Amino acid sequence: MMLLVCLSVFWQEDIYFFGGENTMPNAKVLESKKAAVVALSEKIKEATSVVFVDYKGITVAQDADLRKQFREAGVEYSVVKNTLTRFATKENGYDFDEVLNGTTAMASTTGDPIAPARIVCEFAKKNKLKMSIKGGVVEGSVLSADQLNGFGELPSKNALVAQVLGTFLAPISSLAFVLDQIRQQKDGSAPVAEAAEA
Repeated sequence: MMLLVCLSVFWQEDIYFFGGENTMPNAKVLESKKAAVVALSEKIKEATSVVFVDYKGITVAQDADLRKQFREAGVEYSVVKNTLTRFATKENGYDFDEVLNGTTAMASTTGDPIAPARIVCEFAKKNKLKMSIKGGVVEGSVLSADQLNGFGELPSKNALVAQVLGTFLAPISSLAFVLDQIRQQKDGSAPVAEAAEA
């Protein structure tokens, strides 16, 4: 009987210790969480684009492939805690309370602002995943998931610049081609006439 009473007391203490209502997190835990919020806040502040992603349903191999694509594009990608991310976004003046729930990863870049959304959209489409964009910030503007999914259809920033430069260069190229054709006609008629005389 004495053994039963001792086990019962030990068991109650364990429950109180692990689930007690009056326990505060220790100072080390609080400091590490504050440091994590500061780091996330700085990352969000410096980024040209931040996209929050629901990564549910992705396998480890697919995640490794996605991370590789992000690295190649200069995008930082990591799984984040919703509560800490909520504090970090609020420090930067953004409100993502409605989207920061469930499984959340954050893709951010200081380079091409379209890259994170484009890579997620292309990856989900290619692998037929339920992975989806929750929302994000592009160059200081809060955008919905639908708006960011629209970026998935756009080419990269470098491809867009090349297209614009191509349209600028098209008239110049046409003029150069026409002038070259005129030159060839003038130069070409003399050799043809010489060949006919010989």
